[in-house]
Amino acid sequence: MGVPSGKFMRMVDRLAEVERAEARDYTSFSVRGKRFGYYWPRTETVGLKQTLSEQIALVTERPDVFEVQFTAGGFGWVVVHLRGIDADELKELVYEAWRLSAPEPLVEEHPTP
Repeated sequence: MGVPSGKFMRMVDRLAEVERAEARDYTSFSVRGKRFGYYWPRTETVGLKQTLSEQIALVTERPDVFEVQFTAGGFGWVVVHLRGIDADELKELVYEAWRLSAPEPLVEEHPTP
């Protein structure tokens, strides 16, 4: 189990209209100007936008893999430890984070990753 950082980046790159922004310690990901994720190479963790209920469920079920990052605008962001998650589950979470930020017509054009 575990997802290498390169594989995570390829998952993000497969999504439509993703914009990357490099900062000193992390990379952020947006779709049409709305942020949906982060990657911190030093800790090999990612931050992903989720619904509040999904944030609570993930952190409650597996606190060794997921942490609460923050809540904002009715969404719950989670930190995901790449070493503790499998690729299929991560792909679903990445797509969901993108879907929560993308405009509806774009989501309709790209209903699955």
